[in-house]
Amino acid sequence: MGCSKNLVESERLMRQLDAAGFTVLHDAQLDKGQVVVMNTCGFIHDARQESVDMILQCVEAKKKGVIEQLFVIGCLSELYKQELEQELPEVDRYFGARNMEEIIRFLADEYRYELRNERIISTPAHYAYLKIAEGCNRTCAFCSIPHIRGPHVSTPLEDLISEASFLAGKGVRELLVISQDITYYGLDLYRKQKLPELIARLCEVPGIDWIRLHYTFPSRFPTEIVEMMQRERKICRYIDIPVQHISDRVLKKMRRNITGSETITLIEKIRDKVPCLALRTTLIVGHPGETDKDFTQLVDFVEQTRFDRLGVFTYSHEEFTYAGSHYRDSIPKKVKQQRANHIMNIQRRISEELNRKKIGKKFTTIIDRMEGNFYVGRTEYDSPEVDMEVLIPRNNTVLEIGNFYPVEIYDVAEFDLYGRVYESS
Repeated sequence: MGCSKNLVESERLMRQLDAAGFTVLHDAQLDKGQVVVMNTCGFIHDARQESVDMILQCVEAKKKGVIEQLFVIGCLSELYKQELEQELPEVDRYFGARNMEEIIRFLADEYRYELRNERIISTPAHYAYLKIAEGCNRTCAFCSIPHIRGPHVSTPLEDLISEASFLAGKGVRELLVISQDITYYGLDLYRKQKLPELIARLCEVPGIDWIRLHYTFPSRFPTEIVEMMQRERKICRYIDIPVQHISDRVLKKMRRNITGSETITLIEKIRDKVPCLALRTTLIVGHPGETDKDFTQLVDFVEQTRFDRLGVFTYSHEEFTYAGSHYRDSIPKKVKQQRANHIMNIQRRISEELNRKKIGKKFTTIIDRMEGNFYVGRTEYDSPEVDMEVLIPRNNTVLEIGNFYPVEIYDVAEFDLYGRVYESS
């Protein structure tokens, strides 16, 4: 359950259990004789409820004898272990999110350190997430991650290169670099930002064709990364930089340590250096204290900036956060949703307008899957599951999943592109 960072932890757990002699399946249907390990999310209310609902489903399966044992790990049990043990004692054991070795030793007797950089990949074989750090040192008012996962801990650079090489050996061609804030990478281990050096080293790994950057905090953003994009074609012209808001009042209440004008200057600098770059962001509306004037300022910012990709969250008032203990959740849920809908309606128009400019242009496209009468792929400007896809009619065309093809765009929708494989005469 939950984010891609959780997915990486599950893949590492699977490799350890596989080495211990278990037959390991990811997201399998509940079946007779299974031991189920559920990796939960605890970030916001809706995600917690989804995890609880899945636990209840598995508890019922256990009562009926469909599964033998049920173990719950991850963020939800890190936050609410005692409460869960009292409310759902049918679960055989709960483990937190900070020490995956504990459940490995419980189930498999030993944790194999030599396998720490290996995983069983659960994504399509041609792409995988590379988690470069755990935890977070930021103090954003709305976020419980530092409480759940602890302070930022960078993975040693050599371990990451080893892991990337392992993934490439398994057929991975696209690495999606993730952590709660990848710009912080190295400050704890090496006393300086090491993200540029890490990316440069990843570019040297044979077999890796695309490297994609997710979750780059705007404060202290390492602009060397953008300069590297100009020189190195393996780095996708794509940056995910969650700005959250643009009003100085709201940014201060959010404890983002950056102003609206600094955010705008950073975006201008990035686009000036790499004009063709796709910029993805996320916003939060309805944060405590957000006035109509603040929201109007955010709307104007979205209109003027014209992000290539944009997602909106409505503020969720959470315990274990600064906002949860210091602010009142002052904005009605209905107003939050109206504000989110308003911004997404603007983004739909912007997205379609930007897409129309792509008609007749050619893009290198990686094929992710077949779906109905289409091959479904992505350009370097789109990340799996969260961004746009390129739909290529199958007709008599035979394409291989995980391969790259030159594709010419012939039609568009708000969040999709339609293309055909381009064959030069």
